[in-house]
Amino acid sequence: MSEKITSRANPLMTHIRRLAASRAYRRETGEYLADGVKLLEEAVRWGAPITAVVHTAGTALPPLPPGTRLVEVPRDVMASVSPMEAPQGALFTARTPDTALPERLTGRRYLALEGVQDPGNVGTALRTADAFGADGAILLPGCADPFNHKTVRSTMGAAFRLPVYACALEELLPRLRAAGLPLIAAALRSDTVDAREADLRRGVILVGSEGRGLTPAALDACDTAVRLPMEGKCESLNAAMAAGLLLWEGYR
Repeated sequence: MSEKITSRANPLMTHIRRLAASRAYRRETGEYLADGVKLLEEAVRWGAPITAVVHTAGTALPPLPPGTRLVEVPRDVMASVSPMEAPQGALFTARTPDTALPERLTGRRYLALEGVQDPGNVGTALRTADAFGADGAILLPGCADPFNHKTVRSTMGAAFRLPVYACALEELLPRLRAAGLPLIAAALRSDTVDAREADLRRGVILVGSEGRGLTPAALDACDTAVRLPMEGKCESLNAAMAAGLLLWEGYR
């Protein structure tokens, strides 16, 4: 049975707005927000720990896990809590998964991002890593929150499947050495290897922001650096696009 809430000041509505607005609040509460029926279907399909679903009357919802709080609200209340300009009839909250880097990295290929601040870019990169068989994604400092609602939306469901870790470079490096995984930088400097000639089947592909690239510390820590060949009039690629091309090359 769905409970009904009609007040914008209801504690759940306030909680949802704060989840949308504050990374610190998401971290404090251990929950995040996602919107849309399609994302809800993906979350249910892949067993995301959904805590509450808010919907407007007449919205077709998938079967929800037992114990999920289900709340019906009027359209004006939905408009007050949805981060979308045009609310899609449903949004939901879920518990944030643990993003601590495991002691042992057992996969073959990972994507790592450093300083990629745009949530859409991070989400698209995570979606692409999932599509091309990466065993996880590693977010170094300066990246957008993987559980920002914009990031989650951009993953198109990959957020519920792909392991995502957050750590400092100093924490990552010993794990890579223990696993025998090379760190492969995407860079534009002169001593790089053409990506078509590099072995990208195994390792951690590291991509920085398109504005600043990777930090000197990250470049120094890499075992090799690769470049994507392109026309000389183009200075750089979008970070998510560069990540996608390198992931595809390793997948291929």
